Amino acid sequence: MGTMAAKRNHRKARVVVEQLGAHLGAEITGVDLSQKIASADMTAIHKAFVKHSVLIFRNQELSQAQYISFGRQFGELTVHPFATSLPDHPELIVLDNDGESPPLSTDQWHSDEMFRAEPPSATIIRSTITPPIGGDTLLASMTAAYSGLNPALQDFYANLEAVNDFKVFRALYQGTYEGRKKLVEMEELFPNSTHPVVRVHPVNRKRLIYVSPQTTKYIKGVRDFESEQILQMLYQLPEVPEYQFRVRWEPNMIIIWDNRSTQHYAPRDYLPHRRRMERLTVKGDKPFGAKKKMKSTVVEMNVRGTDKAEKTGSHRKNLARPAAKMTK
Repeated sequence: MGTMAAKRNHRKARVVVEQLGAHLGAEITGVDLSQKIASADMTAIHKAFVKHSVLIFRNQELSQAQYISFGRQFGELTVHPFATSLPDHPELIVLDNDGESPPLSTDQWHSDEMFRAEPPSATIIRSTITPPIGGDTLLASMTAAYSGLNPALQDFYANLEAVNDFKVFRALYQGTYEGRKKLVEMEELFPNSTHPVVRVHPVNRKRLIYVSPQTTKYIKGVRDFESEQILQMLYQLPEVPEYQFRVRWEPNMIIIWDNRSTQHYAPRDYLPHRRRMERLTVKGDKPFGAKKKMKSTVVEMNVRGTDKAEKTGSHRKNLARPAAKMTK
């Protein structure tokens, strides 16, 4: 019996991987996600995921329990601290929007939950209600975005770090005293996190750009106007069409994207029609970069912040002008 089981576990994978985009995107066929996936098939899916960053599964009718079970095969599922989830399944986020309940800042290039010290490794979405027109999801390869840079800029960005915050979700706590109290609690639970501007993928070791207008506040170690200019240049990279892949949703479709190496953008062009999705998020690890030792002299003059609310002058205390301390 043991020998037969071993043969089943080592049989050739049945899944078929069809590449759809130049830099990201592939369709997976030959697997029913409502059933337990054989180890050979799961290995093939994991390899395709790392290679293509975005995987599409069509015509998958799953119960919520089956959907969650599939998600767990990619790792531990996390609970989003700000999004609406189901009481019986807190790891399952419901994205249900129409003209009376529009989405919050999905029409902005971002990687999910970059405010965390350990952002998610993957995001899984399935369609339950699709609009008659619109509602696509755009994705961009931040690996291709890095590769497309001039080598001098690659080295420059690799030596920078960015501070991130859950700033887009702060709007949820505005307007009331109780909301402000809750905001203080969330700030203690999720303090600002610092990530490398150029992140190294933990599996394929490729470099990628890792900043987002949804969460990134400023670049460390530079002045305000320098931080703003650097970030504005980086924010334009996902907008390059050659780096993009577009998902047109169909009923019972599931997609999974690598949250480390991609960014996504969900247009609101389907409103006022209804669009309902269910999302799972897979736990990730702490980002690491490819920082090199700087050869040039660096002035320690960090004037914080691109947020107007932070420009109070308090962060300038004890800061010499010009800076008295310099490092080699």
